[in-house]
Amino acid sequence: MKRVIFASMVLFLCSLFLTGGVFAAEKFAYVDLSRLFSEYTKTKEYDKTLTGKQDAYRAEMDSKTNEVKQFQDKMNLLSDKEKEAKKAEFETKVKSLQDFERQKLTDLRKEQDERMKEIFKDIEEAVKQYAEKEGYALVFNDRVFVYQTKNMDITDKVMDILNKGYKK
Repeated sequence: MKRVIFASMVLFLCSLFLTGGVFAAEKFAYVDLSRLFSEYTKTKEYDKTLTGKQDAYRAEMDSKTNEVKQFQDKMNLLSDKEKEAKKAEFETKVKSLQDFERQKLTDLRKEQDERMKEIFKDIEEAVKQYAEKEGYALVFNDRVFVYQTKNMDITDKVMDILNKGYKK
């Protein structure tokens, strides 16, 4: 029994030494993921598109809000009996305005989420392409390190791949 335990320990220690030697030969790098995301041409173009849609929604929302305010101003001039008759119509307009706002915000968030996923997929593919080409075993996000040297930063090289591969 002691021999089995001793043999197991020897095998375990040998595997640790052998594995350590394999890891020592591997190449490691890191990328600044937030910089890749923010400086990627596709991100900038998507931001412009989403800002345009947001501005259009805001203008439409302002128009609908003004309609409701004008309706309310007209209601304030009516007698109590006439106000009561128009109350349901006013509540319908307010609910319609709230539903419009909620729907547009949901649409914008959904589109933004889809585009972010697409951009991160592009970034992941560019990192993978560069890492495979250059023989890197692991590429980390720079935020996981307390300290790193700049000679392991491959962000610029990956950014070149990203922007060259981007087609409008």
